[in-house]
Amino acid sequence: MDPTDREPGEYGHDDARSGEDTERRRPREALTPDFGHQAAQQARTVRLTSGDLLLTVNPVDGSEIEPCRPGERPAPPVRHTAAQRAERERAAAPPVPPGPPAPRLPLLERQEERERLVGLLARGRSVRLTGPAGSGRTALLDAVATDCAGLAPDGVVRLSAYKRSATDLLYGLFEAVFRAPLHRPDREGLLALVHGIGAVVVLDDLELGGTALQELLDATPECAFLFATTSQVPTPAADADIEEVFLSGLDRAASVELLRHVVERPLTEEEANWAGDLWFESEGLPLRFVQAGALLRRRDEARADPEAFGDGEPVETPFGRIEPRDVPLPGLGEAAAPAALLASSLSEAARETLRFAVALGGEVPHQAHLPALVGDTHADAALGELSLCGLLSPAGCRYRLAAGALAQLEASGYGEGAEARARSAAQHYAWWAGHPSVTPERAVAEADAVLASMAPLLPGDAGSQAGVAVLLARSASPAFAAGLHWGAWEKALRIGQEAARIAGEVAEEAYFHHELGVLALCTGHLDRARAELEASIGMRGALADKAGAVAGRRALALVEDRSGGPSPDGAVPAAEVAPVPPPGGVPAVTPLFPRRIEEPPTLVSPQAPPPPAPGRIAGVLGGVLGGRTAVLRGARRNLVAVGAGALLAAVLGTVVTLGVTSGSEDPEGGDVTTERSATEDDSQDASPADEPPSRPAPEDGPSRGTTSPGASGSAAPSAATTPSPGTTGPAASPGTGTPSSGTSSGPPASGDPSPTGKPTGPSATPSSTPPTTSPDPTPSESTEEPSPTDSPSPPETGNSASGPAESASASGTGPASPSGAAPTVT
Repeated sequence: MDPTDREPGEYGHDDARSGEDTERRRPREALTPDFGHQAAQQARTVRLTSGDLLLTVNPVDGSEIEPCRPGERPAPPVRHTAAQRAERERAAAPPVPPGPPAPRLPLLERQEERERLVGLLARGRSVRLTGPAGSGRTALLDAVATDCAGLAPDGVVRLSAYKRSATDLLYGLFEAVFRAPLHRPDREGLLALVHGIGAVVVLDDLELGGTALQELLDATPECAFLFATTSQVPTPAADADIEEVFLSGLDRAASVELLRHVVERPLTEEEANWAGDLWFESEGLPLRFVQAGALLRRRDEARADPEAFGDGEPVETPFGRIEPRDVPLPGLGEAAAPAALLASSLSEAARETLRFAVALGGEVPHQAHLPALVGDTHADAALGELSLCGLLSPAGCRYRLAAGALAQLEASGYGEGAEARARSAAQHYAWWAGHPSVTPERAVAEADAVLASMAPLLPGDAGSQAGVAVLLARSASPAFAAGLHWGAWEKALRIGQEAARIAGEVAEEAYFHHELGVLALCTGHLDRARAELEASIGMRGALADKAGAVAGRRALALVEDRSGGPSPDGAVPAAEVAPVPPPGGVPAVTPLFPRRIEEPPTLVSPQAPPPPAPGRIAGVLGGVLGGRTAVLRGARRNLVAVGAGALLAAVLGTVVTLGVTSGSEDPEGGDVTTERSATEDDSQDASPADEPPSRPAPEDGPSRGTTSPGASGSAAPSAATTPSPGTTGPAASPGTGTPSSGTSSGPPASGDPSPTGKPTGPSATPSSTPPTTSPDPTPSESTEEPSPTDSPSPPETGNSASGPAESASASGTGPASPSGAAPTVT
C-alpha cells in the first residue's frame, strides 16, 4: 500500500485526531489524488502549434515537427475577460501554507512611495523600484497593484521575473491576456499580439537590465511597467524612459511598531530597547523585524513551557507554584542573522525541509512533495512553520528561502549531505514528472525546483549521479514543452545533454540533440537547428536507430526548406538543374568541332562576305562547351547531355540565321583587313555584294574563305566589291563610297591602329602545304589590274561564294563582312 493512502492510526496516531491536522493534510491530498493505486496508462502525447508548425511532443520516441495544414491551424487568440483574469491571478498566487495563519502586517511608512508609483503608472510611465533584499518590495507591489486595478483596459498583470528572460516574460504576458490553448505564436506573431496589450504589468524580482529590458519595453509600447529589483541588477539603458524610485528601510519608530504587530502584544521596555539596537544593526529592513518577532514568540513559548525548548528549568516557590526561569533576549548578532536560531526551534520535518532547500539552492519544493522527500506523512505542515518564522518568501506560485537565509543555513551546517538530498529529489521528480496523471501545468509550476535538483548532479561520476540527471531531464522536458514553458524546456535539454555526455549514454545524448534541434527550429534559429539535428542523425546512425534517424532527417529537411537550400548561400549546384527539352522534341546533336583537314588556301570570290571575328564564335562555342562540360558532371548525366545538345543546336542555328539576315550590317569584329589596303582602281571591277554567282559552290571542303598568299607573304584581293552603305573605315572616300587612293599598300606599322580604328585581326599565315595554282592567273600572281569585265575563276578545290547561307553552312562559320577587303586566313 502506498504510504500516502494509509490512515493516521497505522502510524501510531490516534484516529480521533483533531480536525486541524485533517485539514492540514487536505491540500496535499487534493494536489495528488491519483498517486495511489493507478492502472497502467499510455504516455501522454501532446500536439500543439508553434507559429505555422505542428509540434507533436512524444515522451517516448521524441518530438516530431511538420508544417501545419490549413485545416489544423488554431483559431486566433481571444482576450480573457475580467473574471477570467481574476481567476488566473488567484491560481498563480502561492498556496497558503498549512497551519495557523500568519498575522496580517500593515504597510508602514510606504504611503508616499505608494502614491508616487500609482501616479506615475496612471500617466503611462514605467517605474523601476529599487531596494535591498528584505525591504518590503513585494508588499508594496501588492498594494500598488490593488490601487491600479481600473487604470488599463487589460487590467493589472502580475508576473514573476525570477530567473526569466525577456522572451519568457513576453510569452507570460501573452498568456495572461489572451486565451490560446496549445498554441504558441512565433516571434512575429507574438510581437504583433503584445503590441496591442494595454495593461499595468507588475514584475517582481526582475533580473534584466540594459538591452534586454529595452527589448521588453519596445515590444509593449501600450503597457506601463512596475519593476521591482535590487541594486545588483544592471541598470536600464541610458535612453530608456523609466522612472527610478528607491526604497529604503523603515525608521526606528516604524520598526518597533512592526515588531509589535508581529508578536501581537505590546513590547516591554527591554524589548523596545532591544528592537532599537536591532534597527541600527539591520538598517531598518522589515524582514529582520519579522524574523525578530518570531524570536520573541519563541521566547514567550519557552517562558510558558520551559520543557518545550529546554531553555529554562522550572523554579519552585514557597507556595508550591512553579515559575519558569527568565529566558534572555537573543543577542544582536543572532537577531541580525537569525536563520539558524529559528531553525533550532522547528520540528524535525521542518529542519529536513530546510536541508532540502539548501541542497536545491534555495528552492523549496511544493508542500505536496515534502512527505515523499522528508519521509514524514505530515511533513506538508513544515511549510507553515517556515513561513511563520519569516524564512520563506514567495516566488511566483511557489516559495523559496528568504533573503540571506541560504548563506546563514549553510554556515550552520545545513549544507551537509546536500549532494545525496539533491539526488533523492531528482529521483523523486523523475518519477513524478513522468507519471501520466501529472499535467503539464503542474510540472511547469515546479520547474524551478526540478531544474535545481538536476544542476548539482553534473559534476558527479558518470555511472550514478549523471545518470539520474539524464533520467530526470528525459522525464521533465516533454512536460515543460507541452506546458509551453520553453525556457525551462531548453534548460532541461541542455542539462540532460551534458549529463548524457558525462554518463556515456549515446542514445540519450542523441535524443537531447534532436529535441534541441526541434526547439531551435520552432524558435527560428535555423543554423542552430541544423547543427543539433545533424549531430543527432549522426549518433543515431551509428546506433542503427532507423526510426530516430528518419525523424531527424524529416526535421532537417524542414530546416533546409526554410533556409532555402543546404548550402549557406542558397546556391543550387549546376548538376542538380535539369534542362527542359524544347516543345518540338530533341533534335539530332551535331558535333561541335568537326575534324579539320589541312588544305591549301583557297581563293574565295569577292561576293562572299568575310567570316565573323573568330573571337566571337570561339566565345559563344566556348561558353556553350564549358556549360555543357559542367553539366555533364552532374548526377543526371543522360538527361543533361540531351538538353545540352538541344541547346547547342539552337545556338548554332541562331548564329547561322544571324549570318543570313545581317549581310548589310557590320558585326563586331567584321572589319578584318589584309596587310595591304585596296587601291582606287579596285572599285571599278566590283560587282554588287548582294548579287549571287551563277555557279554553286561545292560542299567538299571545310575552307572558311581564306585567300592565297602573295609573293611577299601578304594576301591580295582578287576583285573588290562595292562597299555597302554600312561599310566604314578610312579606306572609303567620304560621300562616294569608293576607296581613296591615299591608302598605303604595305602592312601597317607595329603598334599602329588599323584603318578602321579597331585592332587588326590576325594576319594570314602561309600553310605548310604549297598553294594550289588555278588555271587562270590570280591577282596575287599578276601585277596588272583586272579589267571590269574579268572575273577570276575559283579553284576546283575551293568553295565559291554562292550565297551567304551556303557558304556559312559549308564552312561552319557565321556571316561574312560586307567590306571590300578580302578576309584573312584563320
